[in-house]
Amino acid sequence: MSRIKILWADDEIEMLRPHIIFLQEKGYDVDAVVSGDEAIEMISENYYDIVFLDEQMPGMSGIETLEHIKKKNATLPVVMITKSEEESIMEDAIGSNIADYLIKPVKPSQILLSLKRNLENRKLAGEKATVAYQQQFRELGIRITDRLDYIEWGEVYRDLTRYEFDLDKSDDKGMAEILNIQKQEANNAFAKYYGRNYKDWLNGNSDSKPTLSHTLVKDYIFPLLDNGKQVFMLLIDNLRFDQWTIIKPLIEQYFRVDNESLYYSIIPTTTQYARNAIFAGMMPNEIRNKYRNYWVDEHEEGTKNKFEQELLKEQFKRFGRTTSISYNKILNLNAGRKLFENISNLMNTEFNVIVYNFVDMLSHARTEMEIIRELADNEASYRSLMFSWFEHSSLFDIIKYLASKNVSLMITTDHGSIKVTDPIKVVGDKNVNTNLRYKFGKSLAYKDKDVFEIANPEEYYLPKINISTRWIFSRGADFFAYPNNFNYYSNYYKNTFQHGGMSMEEILIPAITLSSK
Repeated sequence: MSRIKILWADDEIEMLRPHIIFLQEKGYDVDAVVSGDEAIEMISENYYDIVFLDEQMPGMSGIETLEHIKKKNATLPVVMITKSEEESIMEDAIGSNIADYLIKPVKPSQILLSLKRNLENRKLAGEKATVAYQQQFRELGIRITDRLDYIEWGEVYRDLTRYEFDLDKSDDKGMAEILNIQKQEANNAFAKYYGRNYKDWLNGNSDSKPTLSHTLVKDYIFPLLDNGKQVFMLLIDNLRFDQWTIIKPLIEQYFRVDNESLYYSIIPTTTQYARNAIFAGMMPNEIRNKYRNYWVDEHEEGTKNKFEQELLKEQFKRFGRTTSISYNKILNLNAGRKLFENISNLMNTEFNVIVYNFVDMLSHARTEMEIIRELADNEASYRSLMFSWFEHSSLFDIIKYLASKNVSLMITTDHGSIKVTDPIKVVGDKNVNTNLRYKFGKSLAYKDKDVFEIANPEEYYLPKINISTRWIFSRGADFFAYPNNFNYYSNYYKNTFQHGGMSMEEILIPAITLSSK
């Protein structure tokens, strides 16, 4: 492994020789200069891992030198060292993106700590994460095989997500693979748990049941409205819990998180079913029977979720609520900018819904576009791509604007998605739907052990198009592929993000309530 290279710029460098010798004995290479001009010249000609920079030097000051360094190499860590404790100097240095700040006289131990904090932090964090997961591996395995309730399954998913985030900092690929295997085991067990209990939850035959898609508004939005505040509901299509976790620090700069819950999506975990259920407050077949003009079957032409606003108003009417409602759906960049420019027009409406489709479009684009596959070739990079979009999005601009108002905010979604890896053979005629995670029709052939089967859809409040219609759902990381061209389609869709089936990533989804700070 190459030695870490340090550049130290200080006009009193000779007085720091003992410190430099100390660092060299610890295995670091140190170049020393006495001015800002020399520091910039050295950086132009050499590679350095970190710079120690005196704030008070004759000629070019430390702050000025820092600005030139950042122009040449924005990611190079710079530690500012100064005799002054003036707040304005600290603010100038911090505003210029320093990595650390030390007050003279500095001790060798302080220098060493700063080096470890800035250069070895990721390594130390990765090692700590590996040890922590190793210690919890057995306990997690026992929990997965236990008879958990819906709350405990949420806790398992949170823990697995947390360890996944922690191991992102580690270079131990073996441990990350062990976690991935354990997550697959958990997903298979969760899908069986969901399949055993789902019908009882829908039919009220369980004393304890989670919030489901069709009860989300009643369970979360109505109580917020009853508090007397204006409420905004931001529904980010296909937002997974890990994606919420990665954007949470940005949002917490402006809002206080009052409640970070997971609720359960209905199946199929797709927009047509889950999101229509949210806005209608009803299950899919109930919508189809009561509001036939607002429902489009999969085999019919037309947009499948065109009437969300109408369904939402009908839900409020059924519950005897006269709340004023606005609804906006953002499908592209220009629509998002236009809404942000006119957001003040919504401030007299009691309940405002904003639907953002970007994450869902990102998921589909990753399947179809090679460049997106390369940019998001694993879970961590997929999260990172979503974070980059959100940080510069009109949605974040809207959130920042709302922070200045006395509003209640809910951030949620209709379903998540999972990275599929294992193809399952299924045979169907030309009328079978195209989704890779669920199928329905009257002539399906498959192995019973590979699927969750619904023989009587009406018991699960799903449409029964024909008298022999049955539904099947894939579990865990499985996806359906037809025998014709099986190898081609298996390879094409493997490692893409899909939704519609039964996994923690698709079903256990964020329901976050926030209030202005």
